[in-house]
Amino acid sequence: MGPVPSIDTASRESKSLSRKRINLGKRGEEVAAAYLRAKGYRIEARNYRQKTGEIDIICKDGDTHVFVEVKTRQHCEFGHPTEAVTRRKQMQISRTALLYLNIEELLDTPVRFDVIGVILKESVPEISHIVGAFEAE
Repeated sequence: MGPVPSIDTASRESKSLSRKRINLGKRGEEVAAAYLRAKGYRIEARNYRQKTGEIDIICKDGDTHVFVEVKTRQHCEFGHPTEAVTRRKQMQISRTALLYLNIEELLDTPVRFDVIGVILKESVPEISHIVGAFEAE
């Protein structure tokens, strides 16, 4: 049996993995934002934060405000990225969207909740866009 890694080594490896996940997520959000712009959506906000949580992308599709959750993976070995949006996450997004609409005085505006899954392969990213993926809680 070999030497046990020190706590410092394990901590550094954990931080490195966290940075890689954050970078992967940011790259996926960039791909998703470019995809939405190409489809004619107007980006209103990115990484919108409130005490209730964060929304990756807020955009407009015509007169409809669209709240988009982006999930990014390098492969589908553990399931498709869109499958990672849990009911709890949907509730968090719904609450944060309601705060956004309140603050911006847009409560009478039509809204929609979309999910975009991005698989970052070696060359061209694979994008899955689920329009109206869930209803507000």
